[in-house]
Amino acid sequence: MDRTFHARLLPGQCLMLLLIGFLAVWCLWEKRPVLAAVWCVWLVFLIERLIHTAYTLTADGFLLIDRGRFSRRRERPLSDIVGVERASSMQVAGRALVRYVLVRYADGKFDALSPANEDEFVRALEKRLPASFSTK
Repeated sequence: MDRTFHARLLPGQCLMLLLIGFLAVWCLWEKRPVLAAVWCVWLVFLIERLIHTAYTLTADGFLLIDRGRFSRRRERPLSDIVGVERASSMQVAGRALVRYVLVRYADGKFDALSPANEDEFVRALEKRLPASFSTK
């Protein structure tokens, strides 16, 4: 059975949406339609990407990373995963600004994923992976 996890909306992404939305409205107010159209297209692209980002664990042993309709789907076999750990960005006053799940692969590459339910995502990965990988 396939298991799909949707992405969490991060504070930096919200700020970026607000900034681009403000710039689009400001350009319309200042009667600059070409620049306003560019900001609006970028805003639509970002919103679509935020809404449709999902991580799927398939029954046949793949991790599918979808980052919206305008981006290519990435498929990684679960057998290539050598480590999964929860990580965070810079901390301010003892609280992390951004939390994510870092997935390391055998070829030295990695993915930083931000599922909405981080604990359940790591548990589902642990169930599907062999006992030889590491979690922290």
